[in-house]
Amino acid sequence: MQFSYYMPTRVFFGAGSLKKLGEVKLPGCKALIVISAGPSMRKQGYLGQVTDLLGQQGVKSVVFDKVQPNPIKSHVMEAAAIARAEGCDFVIGLGGGSSLDSAKAIAVMAANPGDLWDYIGGGSGKAQPIPNRALPIVAITTTAGTGTEADPWSVITKEESNEKIGFGFDDTFPTLSIVDPELMLSVPPKLTAYQGMDAFFHAAEGYIAACASPISDLYALKSIELLAKWLPLAVNDGSNVAARAQVAFANTLSGLVETTSCCTSEHSIEHAMSAYHPELPHGAGLTMLSKAYFGFFLGKIPGALYENMARAMGQDVDALPESERPQAFLVALGKLIAECGLANLKMSEFGIRREELPTLARNARETMGGLFDLDRYRLSFDETVDILSAAYS
Repeated sequence: MQFSYYMPTRVFFGAGSLKKLGEVKLPGCKALIVISAGPSMRKQGYLGQVTDLLGQQGVKSVVFDKVQPNPIKSHVMEAAAIARAEGCDFVIGLGGGSSLDSAKAIAVMAANPGDLWDYIGGGSGKAQPIPNRALPIVAITTTAGTGTEADPWSVITKEESNEKIGFGFDDTFPTLSIVDPELMLSVPPKLTAYQGMDAFFHAAEGYIAACASPISDLYALKSIELLAKWLPLAVNDGSNVAARAQVAFANTLSGLVETTSCCTSEHSIEHAMSAYHPELPHGAGLTMLSKAYFGFFLGKIPGALYENMARAMGQDVDALPESERPQAFLVALGKLIAECGLANLKMSEFGIRREELPTLARNARETMGGLFDLDRYRLSFDETVDILSAAYS
């Protein structure tokens, strides 16, 4: 048995945890606060609470509020320039995964010369060594989807070439993360569902990945169990604090899966979809792909992996004939998708055309081909197109 574990982030989890921002030692004296272009952080009062708590410690702040649901490189570079000009010495990501991912990339570029794509490994990235330490990062998540508060990964799109690529290293682990379920009560049902399914697939992909470890398996199966039970409740009653807390915990566990294992090619394929169609929510794209994707690998990877995930989702696997047990996971997955109100998602409704599926498959393999290497079965280009075609509607 061999595995590697590194998790330098201090996580404060639970209702009311936001107040810790006014109590604990912070990694600097002036913060760039990164939020989305939408009104929610101001409307819900979260931005005001954060600036007030920083003020209690004498910490000044500047706000960057242009982040898109699928964050883009030009905004990372713009915000990094602001951070340098304003003398910011750490970065706070406040909001969903897009804001937190952006904060990580901004923290890198605020301390380093050149362009972000100079340091990206994949696609047209130059994969150059990063010369300087990134600025410290504080992650305050108001959604439960990406788990980026507990992993080093940041996903950014180079908009002119439709390259959506993830990157991360030791410096992009947050120094401090706050996961307060009370900040998630206002998330609408559909977004709750999309975000929760993103967390689910971080766990499920991390569990079937070739690099999975005994540690990541523990996190993954618990996350899958919690999401199968609690995500439909959070979707159908967003004011259910207990459900929100359990989904938030599952999401953080999924981030730990990403720290100790990795996603598989499902994420590469979806990144291509939302790179070309940035209005497509990441969790929606993964959900559209999921039954075709996991169905394709049925029989090609150990069936026990599917059986264990099905058990975690409450399926009575042992009552089934042995040959039918792996299929129980697909049954449970379909049930979860339906309970979250996502059974009728269609690629075509987000502007994806059947004739562009080969382009998406090629983009997935060229920009984030490394995740294909982490599959237990090596997909060909044609098989990648087949999965997209099977998922298309």
